[in-house]
Amino acid sequence: MTVGLVIVSHSARIAEGVVELAAQMAAAVEIAPAGGTDGGGIGTSFDKVQAALTAADSGDGVVVLCDLGSAVLTAETALDFADDPERIRIADAPIVEGAVAAAVAAASGASLEQVLAAAQDQAPAAAQPATEQQDLSAPAPSAVAEIELANQHGLHARPAAELVRTASGFDAQVTVNGVDAKSMLRVLALGLDRGTVARFEATGAQATEAIAAIELLAADGFGES
Repeated sequence: MTVGLVIVSHSARIAEGVVELAAQMAAAVEIAPAGGTDGGGIGTSFDKVQAALTAADSGDGVVVLCDLGSAVLTAETALDFADDPERIRIADAPIVEGAVAAAVAAASGASLEQVLAAAQDQAPAAAQPATEQQDLSAPAPSAVAEIELANQHGLHARPAAELVRTASGFDAQVTVNGVDAKSMLRVLALGLDRGTVARFEATGAQATEAIAAIELLAADGFGES
């Protein structure tokens, strides 16, 4: 099971398009559209949002992304009537970028709060104490790799999603050119083109394993070979 997503938009076409895009990055994640009115017009529908929440929930909870203000109000109303509202989160995030980032996080097995944080491009609160509890007298294992990107379009959406999924699978803090390699939005913001030498650094218990996995992923063209 994974955390599901619901896309609430005033336009059925926008909701369906965002679902289609996000699903390209995370085919195994349940992503349900709730766009337009019941009659097919521009607006939002309480019934559509309710149905989408049911469709997207596989048991691990649902993150909802909305386009405009009244879409948020409709989602909040549906949440009020939900059987388990504590397993639903409404993200304060751009609907397209947030949906893609959340989908990639969900596909990596992230928790409800972690998927919400990915959509909002924030570090989840639960992730902070681990760093604070480290024994400063014993430096954490670290590893580094510098890799020239061979992909035709560099680290665009699909290879970036593969990088995020790979980095998220290890107990280590992983960065690429200084930004969190587990954040889809931050990786994409780098705009790393073909021929760029990207510097990957990892610290933590599985730092060496994380860098080794990224090197293998790069050798495979980040899934595009």
